[in-house]
Amino acid sequence: MTDSTQAQAPTAASGVAPEMAMEVEQSDTGPARSLTSDAWRQLRRKPAFWFASVLIVVFVLMAAFPFLFTSIDARQTFDVRMRPSSEHWFGTDGQGYDIYARTIEGARASILVGVFTTIFTTLLGGTIGILAAYRGGWIDALVSRITDVFFAIPLLLGGILFMSAFPNDQSTPYLLVVFKVVAALTILGWPSLARLMRGAALQVLPNDYIQAARALGASPWRIVTEHVLPNSLAPILVVATINLGGYITAEATLSFLGIGLVPPAVSWGVAISEGLLFLRTFPHILFFPSLFLSLCVLAFIMLGDAARDAFDPKSR
Repeated sequence: MTDSTQAQAPTAASGVAPEMAMEVEQSDTGPARSLTSDAWRQLRRKPAFWFASVLIVVFVLMAAFPFLFTSIDARQTFDVRMRPSSEHWFGTDGQGYDIYARTIEGARASILVGVFTTIFTTLLGGTIGILAAYRGGWIDALVSRITDVFFAIPLLLGGILFMSAFPNDQSTPYLLVVFKVVAALTILGWPSLARLMRGAALQVLPNDYIQAARALGASPWRIVTEHVLPNSLAPILVVATINLGGYITAEATLSFLGIGLVPPAVSWGVAISEGLLFLRTFPHILFFPSLFLSLCVLAFIMLGDAARDAFDPKSR
């Protein structure tokens, strides 16, 4: 038997063609893909992800640079209750304000509240959750009992109580009102992320690489920041993205009830509250702010759903 025959004998005996064996060998030696890269590959194939991303970019531009969308001052007055026309695309409201300009301007408050509340709840809840999981013992028990107490308070009801205790008026600075709403939603929103981070960290801690890092004398800070946190952060980011839409809705609801942002501040919730008075006679006053609010919330929820499906291996 020649050398080439001997080299091909194991392959033929195993029932695998030489070409297939070469492909298997190349795939085995190829670079391994991380969870993040796999998730990105999945996201790029989802039309819902691109649709939500485009909407979010548009709303962020509206909040940061409203002059890109309109040259009309949101506080400039015209004839009252004008219907949509070429001069005023969305018409004017009961006080003569251009509805299109105020709808563009109203995105700022909602985006600010949603983004800052999401950042603060993620940082606070993630830190407390990972501390409870890593330390365990009485710290874990205490955090669990505190989150149980907060879960008994509905987010919107707690926000109403908080804002009623610290009311606003027309002289209250705009950023101070936004900060109050962010503080109210952060205080009530962090427990859900803390419990989620605790559960994700508890799944990571028993892994072999964590035990190896401890055996090699790695500090708790290094173990948490380099091993536990990167491997348990994905579900937190997904839920935080979905929650962002809920925080925008909560801000609009508080402003609608008159305890969030109040006139002359511009907000979708304030516009919806004013438009409700003319629902039957001039429905366009209510329709356009409600439409933009719904699209903004829908965009963040769709982005969170797409990210959740991409990071969940069971959905592939």
